[in-house]
Amino acid sequence: MKAIRVREFGPPEVMRLEEVPTPVPGRGQLLVRIRAVGVNPVETYIRSGSYARSPALPYTPGHDAAGTVEAVGGEVRGFAPGDRVYTTGTLTGAYAEFALCEPNRVHPLPANASFPQGAALGVPYYTAWRALFQRARAVPGETVLIHGASGGVGIAGVQIARAAGLQVVGTAGSKEGLALVTREGAHHAIDHQDTGHLDKAVALTGGRGFDVILEMLSNVNLAKDLKALAMCGRVVVIGSRGTVEIDPRDTMSRDASILGMTLFNIPDADRVTVTAALAAGLENRSLRPVVSRELPLDSAPESHVTVMAPGAKGKIVLIP
Repeated sequence: MKAIRVREFGPPEVMRLEEVPTPVPGRGQLLVRIRAVGVNPVETYIRSGSYARSPALPYTPGHDAAGTVEAVGGEVRGFAPGDRVYTTGTLTGAYAEFALCEPNRVHPLPANASFPQGAALGVPYYTAWRALFQRARAVPGETVLIHGASGGVGIAGVQIARAAGLQVVGTAGSKEGLALVTREGAHHAIDHQDTGHLDKAVALTGGRGFDVILEMLSNVNLAKDLKALAMCGRVVVIGSRGTVEIDPRDTMSRDASILGMTLFNIPDADRVTVTAALAAGLENRSLRPVVSRELPLDSAPESHVTVMAPGAKGKIVLIP
């Protein structure tokens, strides 16, 4: 089979398409034929060697994919060859034509979702749901500000929050991005390139501020986010590319909380909860993953450049 292999940490070009043996599922394993692969920013950090957790070299990147069950190992129940599925983790890497997976990381893909949409589910939708409800404890009627709402996690957050009865304000950096954020359910969309855009966002709450802020670029926004919170407001730090200086008084005056998260820390019980919630959203069509670009597998280096560029308008997927 063909797979992307990384033999040294470094720039995108260290990812190369190679011919490798097709894995065979052992006891308690599934083999999934990959039809689409989701590209996530965290995979660029891992590939560069800058992430806290580094895989042993060589490795095949990727966690999120969608396809069909190819073969079922011993003692695996509930799956059969041909089943449409999506993955939230693999044993051998998702940037490939086939991947070995543990059954608890393979989930049914409803017929109303395409394979590219299934590949867009894992990291973005699990992150957004966990950030909103397991970290921030958001409840219907609260207000939420979603930075970078036209990206993969941002769109997921908009759809999930709107379906749960929150008042949603999203930011984006282009006319197309703003239109996408509105189309996907935000009550208001604000250009984050405008001077004073946070003041405009707070004005939409009647000056009260936001109960929850989902922050994708904390090193740029966190200090300003704290001033945009309502009393007892919460900022969930989902992404950051550096350090930031804050005034702790901005948390004290509001009884505010800064909550960090990474999906690698999610307990198994919480993962089960998120999986069930997303299944319901897919089935009732309140969750609709948006795919912006489909690239061939050998364009993995290009995908890692594109996923880190500003102006995201949905998810990038690779097609083996």
